[in-house]
Amino acid sequence: MLVLALLLALPLTGAPLIGTLAQGYNPLARPGFNPLAPGTQSGKPAEKQAEGNPELGGLPDGKGAEETFYACTACHSSAIIKQQHITDARWDDLWGWMIETQGMPDYPEEEKQLILGYLKQHFSSER
Repeated sequence: MLVLALLLALPLTGAPLIGTLAQGYNPLARPGFNPLAPGTQSGKPAEKQAEGNPELGGLPDGKGAEETFYACTACHSSAIIKQQHITDARWDDLWGWMIETQGMPDYPEEEKQLILGYLKQHFSSER
């Protein structure tokens, strides 16, 4: 369908289609797109993201990392944590939801604040 629309859009009296394509015009090309490295600008190497501590499932090192790893990975993988990018308030809501509906044990207040502080520091949309 797209090809038909492009053929109809080309002038009938101008350069033939083959000549237009031979001049380097590619109506399907996206400027800056490199199909060999999607998500990067053409010609620029992709920036490698920090991989985190492999002993903690790839979570970044920091105060509360170990406590967070053991508390969270008791039910799900660390990949679930790392893909989050939510607000601090949403982390608080998730904590309550996991206790009330998912069966997560309630932690002592000090440990709860340590874990939530770590999550908010490393996986918050507010930072």
